Amino acid sequence: MASRLDRFMLPAWLAATALAALGWWFGSGVHPLWWLTWLAPLPVLWLAPRVRARWAALAAFAAYAIGGINQWEYLHGYIGLPVVAIIQAVGTPALMLALCVLLFRRLLLRGHALAATLALPVVWVALEYINNLISPHGTFFNISYTQMDALPIIQIAAVTGLWGIGFLLLLLPAVLALQVANKAPGRCRMTVAAGAALLLVATLAYGGWRLHAPATATVRIGLVSLQQPARSPAGVQARGVHYVEAVKRLADAGARIVLTPETSFSDDDANLPVFAQLANQRELTVGIGVESRSDPRAEHNMLMVFHPGTMSPATYSKHHLLVGLEQYTPGDSYTMLEGAPRVGLAICKDMDFHDVGHAYAARHAQLLLVPASDFTVDGWLHSRMAIMRGVESGFAIARAAHSGRLTLSDDRGRVLAEASSEKHDAELVGDLPLRETHTLYARWGDWFAWLDLAGLIVLLGLALRPLHR
Repeated sequence: MASRLDRFMLPAWLAATALAALGWWFGSGVHPLWWLTWLAPLPVLWLAPRVRARWAALAAFAAYAIGGINQWEYLHGYIGLPVVAIIQAVGTPALMLALCVLLFRRLLLRGHALAATLALPVVWVALEYINNLISPHGTFFNISYTQMDALPIIQIAAVTGLWGIGFLLLLLPAVLALQVANKAPGRCRMTVAAGAALLLVATLAYGGWRLHAPATATVRIGLVSLQQPARSPAGVQARGVHYVEAVKRLADAGARIVLTPETSFSDDDANLPVFAQLANQRELTVGIGVESRSDPRAEHNMLMVFHPGTMSPATYSKHHLLVGLEQYTPGDSYTMLEGAPRVGLAICKDMDFHDVGHAYAARHAQLLLVPASDFTVDGWLHSRMAIMRGVESGFAIARAAHSGRLTLSDDRGRVLAEASSEKHDAELVGDLPLRETHTLYARWGDWFAWLDLAGLIVLLGLALRPLHR
């Protein structure tokens, strides 16, 4: 009988693993289909109580690992990570999913249907939070970023941070898997389904309400990115002249703030005083990404902002550097521009971390200027990671990136204007609405992640508690 059962379950095991792998392939990575991510874990959750534990874990691990290979070209071809680092990047979430599925299976077979349903979202969010604390890449590739096109859903980040999005995202497949699990009593299945439906409806209602909040002010902003020139002095000088011309065009189009990508210039560039003159002549705020090399012992990746009516530029040095690719001295302070609106400064990878969002929320920023530099294929993903900080902490974002995207987004995560600089020069100008937004997440921080950590301890206790005969 056991051998016939194994032969019967082998096609089901292969089919569930393949379907989940397809879900992760298209529902994750640099261009995810947001709706497919909700369904990706469902096949292996359905399979888990029907096979032995080791086969359930193998299916979950293999599904995510195969799906995660969609990042190969990005991680190896564009960023240049070694194979060992890619194996770690793909294998870590695959192992996380395997652990979640094992806990789901064990609790379900022990008769803890509600606990089993919570196992996947609670454990996943808890592990992602731990990874966020120890990783030099912060929240990069957090599953919540797959939902950036689902505007009503991501509004919950203003309450829970991105942790609440990940919880909802993984709760739904667990609830669906419970509905077809033979081990779960019918009444329990209905109760869990009703509770999950109520939670999703409440989230959508809150998101819809938040998206209709009126703006209190509007600022017109121009963004520009030009391709990197040849390293000859003549090429650098010509590019500087082209940037000056672009800033003038954007000012003529009504822009009151203009921003270029990070490290567009060095601090000894002859064009920098021209931007200071433009700022005063045109009543224009000009943000320039600068590689500061005046002190060889402490080089900085800097944002230099020329503000009309001021004697010297405001500066900000990048806090979070890209490990292995940037050798600058990290900054340790935050900068707010004078006057209204209340504008803060950040650079590229800083927006992968919550500390920058919390710092500017505490300073009541309405807008962040963020020069950046991407890796061509990740323009959508990396710009949306920055936009998430605005939803969480309550500010609009103007982001100008080399080899990526130029984006103007409000504090609700709406992209009001966007242009691609992935393979060519790009510039845009648009009106960006601003609000006086104070989010619960900015006030309470990662309270929801801590709740998941506590839930993880409770679930492990239930799973490891000896059964009484």
